[in-house]
Amino acid sequence: MFQKFLQHPIVQAVLAWLRSHPREGAVLGAIIAVLIGPFLLKPADTTTPRRWDRRLVIVTPHPGLIRDEFGHAFAAHWKAKTGETLYIDWRVPGGTSEIAMLVKSEYAAAFERHWKEDLKREWTPEIAQTFLSDKADSEARKAFLASDIGIGVDVMFGGGAYDFESQAKSGTLVAGDGVKTGISSVMKAHADWFGDAAIPEKLSGEPFRDPAGRWCGACISSSGIVYNKDVLKRLGIEKEPQTWEDLADPKYFGQIACTDPAKSGSVTKVFEMLIQQQMHLAVEAEKQKPNFGKERTKEELDLTGTEAGWSAGLQLIQKIAANARYFSDTSTKIPLDVVRGEAAAGMCIDFYGRTAQDDARKADGSSRIGFVAPLGGTSISVDPIGMFRGAPNAEVATAFIEFVLSEAGQKLWCFHPGTPGGPREHALRRLPVRRDFYQPENLAHMPDAAEMPFEKAKAFVYEADRTGPAFNSIRFLVRVLCVDSHEELKTAWKEIVAAGMNERALTVMLDLNRVKYDTAIGPIRKTLSARDKIQETLLARQLGDTFRLQYKRAFDIAYRRQ
Repeated sequence: MFQKFLQHPIVQAVLAWLRSHPREGAVLGAIIAVLIGPFLLKPADTTTPRRWDRRLVIVTPHPGLIRDEFGHAFAAHWKAKTGETLYIDWRVPGGTSEIAMLVKSEYAAAFERHWKEDLKREWTPEIAQTFLSDKADSEARKAFLASDIGIGVDVMFGGGAYDFESQAKSGTLVAGDGVKTGISSVMKAHADWFGDAAIPEKLSGEPFRDPAGRWCGACISSSGIVYNKDVLKRLGIEKEPQTWEDLADPKYFGQIACTDPAKSGSVTKVFEMLIQQQMHLAVEAEKQKPNFGKERTKEELDLTGTEAGWSAGLQLIQKIAANARYFSDTSTKIPLDVVRGEAAAGMCIDFYGRTAQDDARKADGSSRIGFVAPLGGTSISVDPIGMFRGAPNAEVATAFIEFVLSEAGQKLWCFHPGTPGGPREHALRRLPVRRDFYQPENLAHMPDAAEMPFEKAKAFVYEADRTGPAFNSIRFLVRVLCVDSHEELKTAWKEIVAAGMNERALTVMLDLNRVKYDTAIGPIRKTLSARDKIQETLLARQLGDTFRLQYKRAFDIAYRRQ
C-alpha cells in the first residue's frame, strides 16, 4: 500500500521538488504528506463511492464494525445482482433514544407540511400530539396512516424490540405492500424463514418479530457484565462477578462503568431484566410462605411478589449506581474503559463484552477481560430491522432487509473473519436470529458456537405484563434516582459503608415509597405517555429534589453514626 502511495504522480512530483529544495522542503513535505496521504490511501472498495447508481439511507445505533461489514457485503451483493453501484448512506445520530427523538421530529415536520400544503388544513398542537399515537382516532391520525410521507430514510437497523414496537405502533415503520416491498414481501417470498423452526414470533416471552411484518429481529442480544481481572485483583476482589448483585458490593465503589438509560434503549433493557429477576425471586419467596394457596389467590400472591420485586430491583440499581464511576452517554464506552483498566466492571450488551474479551486476548488464548451473562438474570432478545414509511428507495431497502435475514447476512454476524461467507476483517460476535442456522456446518465457523441462545432462553421467561408497562418509567426513574442525583447518592453510600453499613442510613437511602410499582405504572407512566415535556420536566425536578434531600439525610445519619 505504501509503495502505491510513493508511485502516485502527485507524490512523485512532490518528491522531485523536495530533492531540489532540501532546506525549504523538510517541513512542507511533511505537511503535504499528512494532508494528501489519507485521500491517496483511501480504499477503492467502499460503500461511499464517488459515483453511484442507487442510494440506500440507513439510520442505526450499530458501531462502525457492523456498518462496515454489512455495508461492503450488501454493496457487493447488489452489484453482483443488478450491476449497479450502491451508495449506503449511514446515519448515526446516537443511541436508540436519540434515533427515536430524531424520527419523531422529522415525521412531525413532514406531516405538518403534508397537512398544511397538500390537505390545506390548519395545524394545531393537538394534531402534533395525536397523529403518531396508536390510541388516537382523529382525522390527523387517519390521514397520517393513509399517507406515504417520508423523512428521506429507508431503513432502521439495530436497537431494541421495544423501540421498534413503539415505532411500529406510531406508524413510522411499515410492512410494505406484501408483493415487492417491505418485510411482508420477504415473509411471502421466504415463508420458511418465519416460524418456530427459524424466526419465531416470540421466544420465552420476548417478541422476535412483528406478526404484521413491520419489523423483524436481525440478530440476538443478551445483557451481561464485562470485567477486568487485573483490576479485580488490585481491588482485592477474589470472586469474579457472576450476578447483578455482585456489582452492588461496596468493594466496587467508584469502579463500575454505567450508561445513562435515557440515551440507550438497550441499557434500559438491562435494568428491566434486573428488575424482572428480582420480581421472579420475590414471587417464589411468596410461594414459600405458610399461607400460600390458602388465604391469598394466585393473582394476589403474584401482585405482592411483583411489587416487592420492583422495589428490590430499584434498590439494587441504586446500590450499583452508587458504585458507579460515571454514567456515560454511550454504551460503547463501557467495555473500552474496562479494557483500559479505568473501571473494574460494567453492564453491557453481550457482543460488546465478547469483543472486549477478544481485543485483550494474549497469544496463549487467555484474556484479562471476562464477560458473563448472569444466568436467570437476562432474557434472550433481538436487535431488529424495519422499513420506514415513505422510504425513498423501498426496493433496495427490502433487498437489504432480505439480505440481513438470509443465510449470507446471518453468517456476517457470527463467523470467524476470513472464512467463506464470513466478515472480511472483524469478528462481529453477534448471534444469528434464525434457529435453523445453528447447524454443525455453521457452528464449525462460529467463535461463539457454545452459546446456543435458543437453549439458554429457557432459563429466563420474560413477562411483558410485569415490566412492559413500566419500561419508560424505568428509564425515567433510573435517571432521576441515580443519574441526576449521582453525586449525592455516591456521597451517601460512601459514608454508609464507612459507618459499617449503618442500617438506619441505608433504609433512608433506599426508601422508594414515592416511586412504588403502582405509581410507576400509573401516574408516572401517564405523565410520560402524554409526551408533554414541561410536565415531564416538572416531575423529574420534583422527584429529583426529593431524592437528593433523601440522600443528604442518609449521609448525615451515617456521618453522625446515629
